This record gives sequence, C-alpha cells and structure tokens, in this order.
Amino acid sequence: MTLRPLLATSVALSALTGTAFAEAHGDMFEMTILHTNDVHSRIESINAYDSTCSAEDDAAGECFGGVARIKTAIDQLRGENENVVVLDAGDQFQGSMFYTNYKGSAAAEFMNMTGYDVMAVGNHEFDDGPSALSNFVDAVEFPVISGNINTTRDADLEGDVEPYVILDVGGEQVAIVSVLATDTVETSSPGDNVIFSDEIESLQQTVSELTEQGVNKIIALTHVGITKDIEIAENVTGLDAVVGGHSHTLASGSDPDAEITYPYWASGPDGVLVPVVTAYAYSKYVGDLHLTFDAEGNVMDATGDTVLLDASFEPDADVAARVTELAGPLEEIRNEVVASTSAAIDGDRGSCRSGECQMGNLVTDAMLDRVADQGIDVAITNGGGLRASIDEGEVTMGEVLTVLPFQNTLATFQLKGADIIAALENGVGQVEEGAGRFPQVSGMSYTWNPAAEPGSRITSVMIGGEPLDEEATYGVVSNNYMRGGGDGYSVFESNAENAYDYGPGLEVVVADYLAEQGDYEPYTDGRISED
Repeated sequence: MTLRPLLATSVALSALTGTAFAEAHGDMFEMTILHTNDVHSRIESINAYDSTCSAEDDAAGECFGGVARIKTAIDQLRGENENVVVLDAGDQFQGSMFYTNYKGSAAAEFMNMTGYDVMAVGNHEFDDGPSALSNFVDAVEFPVISGNINTTRDADLEGDVEPYVILDVGGEQVAIVSVLATDTVETSSPGDNVIFSDEIESLQQTVSELTEQGVNKIIALTHVGITKDIEIAENVTGLDAVVGGHSHTLASGSDPDAEITYPYWASGPDGVLVPVVTAYAYSKYVGDLHLTFDAEGNVMDATGDTVLLDASFEPDADVAARVTELAGPLEEIRNEVVASTSAAIDGDRGSCRSGECQMGNLVTDAMLDRVADQGIDVAITNGGGLRASIDEGEVTMGEVLTVLPFQNTLATFQLKGADIIAALENGVGQVEEGAGRFPQVSGMSYTWNPAAEPGSRITSVMIGGEPLDEEATYGVVSNNYMRGGGDGYSVFESNAENAYDYGPGLEVVVADYLAEQGDYEPYTDGRISED
C-alpha cells in the first residue's frame, strides 16, 4: 500500500502548537486512548507468522500477543496515565479454533475481563450472520457501535448497535463515532436486512449532530482500512482523531519498517491536522495514543506509538488460566500432525493480496488436485481467505485451520472464458486498498498491469498452456463464499453453469493434499506476473 509521505513540518507544527499552548494556558484536557483492532480470535499468543505459538517457542520467549498479554499491557498503561479510554476497532471474530468452537463467546469473555469501553463492528463480525453479532453484543459489558448500518429491518440486530456513544472521561464529554466498510456486503454475510450507507456522509451527519449538541471532542473508531481512514480525516469536519482497523496496517513512530507513522497527521478540512492511528492485527500490538485538547476541544498535540506485546509482557495470570481451560477441548484436533514442510510457507497478507504467494499456490493446487478428475481446469481463490503463514517443520491441523479459519467448502462450476477474465479483473481491481479479493490461481497463469485502470488490468491469460478462449467453457473450482458472489465475484454467482457445492472443507482439502506430498516444498512459479 502506498501512502502519501508524512510531512515532518506537520508534526513539528503540531508539537510546537501544543507546547506553546501548554506554556500559555493551563486550561487544557489530556486523555489516552489504548486501542486494538483485527484481533481475529488470536486468543492465545502467536508466533512470528501470526499463527498460534508453540510451547517450544513460548519457552524460548519468541511469542507475541494473545489476550493475556493484552490484559497485562492495558492494565500497565492504564496505571501510567489518566483519563484512559480502551477501544477496539473491530474484527474480534474469525481466525482460530477458538472462534470455530466458541464463536464470539470467548472474545466477549476476554474483552470483558480486559475492560474495553467501546468496540466498533468489523466486517467479520457478520461472518456467521447478524444473529452471531447480536449474541456477542448481548454478552459484552460495553457498547458495540457502527453509524452507517441500519439494522431496523433485522429482527436479530434491531436495537443492538448504536451509531455512537458519549463517554464521561475525566468530567469531559468524549463522543466515539463509528463506521464500517460498505463492501461488507461482499466480504462477509450481513444479509439483506442490514442496510449500509456511505461512510463519510454518515460520519459527517453524526459529527454535525454531536457538535450542535455541544460535544467538542469526537473520536472516530472505524473499520474501513487506512486509506479510507485518511480520506475520512481529510473530509469530515469536526473530527479530532481517527482510530482505525481493517487493513492490518502497522503504524509506528519507532519501527522503520512500519507502513505508516504513528500518529499519521492528515490534513483535514480548513487545514486542521487530524491524527490517524491503527495497530496492525492479531493481538500483536496495543496502540497508545495521547491527545491534548484546548478549552474549545481542539487537538493541540497527539503523541504515542504502537506497543509490541513481546515476551517482556508477562501474560495476566487469571486470563491465561482461563485461556488454558478453554483450549483444553481443542488440543487433540489442533495438535494432530498432518504433514511437514521443508521451509516456511509464506501466507503473509502483503504477499497474497498483491501477487503470487506460496500459500496461494499451495491452497489452489490442493483445490484443483481434489477435483481434477471432475473435468475442472482451474482453481481460483481469494488471497484474503489466507490468514497466516506456516513455519518450517511439522504442520499441525491447528496451523492449517489458522490459515483457513472460515470453514469454506469447495464449489465447482463451469464458466465462459470471458467471465473468467471478468473475475480476474475484479480480483486485481482493488490491490491499492489491500483488498482480499486478489485472485490466487492454479491450472492457469495471468499477467496484469497495476498501472492500468481497474477493469482493464488483465493483459493475458493462459489455461492448460494455451491462451484463454473467451467463448470456450472451462471448469472452475473456488470456495463457496466466492461462489455466492463474495469479495465482488458476482460473475460466479450470476453466470456459473452446473454449479455444485462439492462440499469438503477447504482446510481438510489442504491438509489431505499436504499429507500426500510428504515433505512439502513451498514455491512460486510465475503463474501470476505483472506487465
């Protein structure tokens, strides 16, 4: 993802303004926002590949995150600061066997133990439909908000999700407003009765209403991704800060490899500088944002960083004990060794959402192998469905489930060559946004031009060693989510012929394929290339 560079003058100006104000006036208000996002059911600690950490790595001090470390970090930071608010920017659901087994109940329990104040709805909170989100909202002890979804037509969610909440923070009114990415209708399963509206228009309406009520400190807690977060900060009048999630962006003021600085200063309406922050994903970091307001509620300074939850954070004993208790029933399935790999298999988000990646080749090869005797020519799956890498050595079922946590099944159908091109165009159409629709493939190769306009980026497609024939019909295997039009693959839903939900779980297909390979050797072979 390419973002416009942070202007050093903006930071300096903000810092100088805050310092000058502090010297000239004593009447100011300071608060701290501690925040997480996209935890994705990483209840236990994770390894360097964002998968569940092994006992050996844990003993070696090589684990990160997990809800017990989040609890420790937030307790510590809460004790070091005044006027603290603890926020989560969504996507607690989906990503490990804890979600597969317990759905949202485990996340709700641990968030209550940690003491969150507000959570935004993430797109994956709809993965099991509105009823699962409703059950989660009923279980947590804090408000779950989203301002651009209308739930009045949904019997499960009606009245559960508010557009904003006003908190009393040190005697000051602080409003937390929220929006969710409108493409959730494509990336998850909100159903037909949850109605989405434009993120920026919705926020502006809410912020204007709050401002008219006299609320002058307004924080946006969003689940739209960093690119949209910056756009929101640049266009919504009256916002004081944006705390975001969805794009799994690493922001840091100290890590030179970070994708964006912490905070990122966006130039808002009328030249007002608006700090934008986010904290990667998978429980690996807690964001620590300090805001200073003047008497009129203007942000005079914003400082902080993401805090890496490494082995220096001792997991909270009570939370860790409960995690161990809930993990007990999962151990037998998770610890089953299904295969081995001669090297780490790269399933990194940055790799699989922008080009050919090793995990994409493994998964699509496994899919095609499973149905090759059914007249199927090609496999296409979404890079966003690949949620972790696998390290070298033994491969457990738990690791496979971490890579493929969505319980998707294989779906086969026939499709015209022209429709395959349309599907690929959809897949490469939002690479700049880090969208999960990027097409990983097997049985075919394609070349695309990232500089071209979306909709005209595919420059060549080969199937079976021959150029694709737009009039010919090909056999395709995908997953049931994409088959139903997910991630923008509406052409699969509307134009597929002889569609059959073949049935085996994708994680089972991949585990079986790995077992057949012996010691698997990860690879890329140029099946996806740029023109």
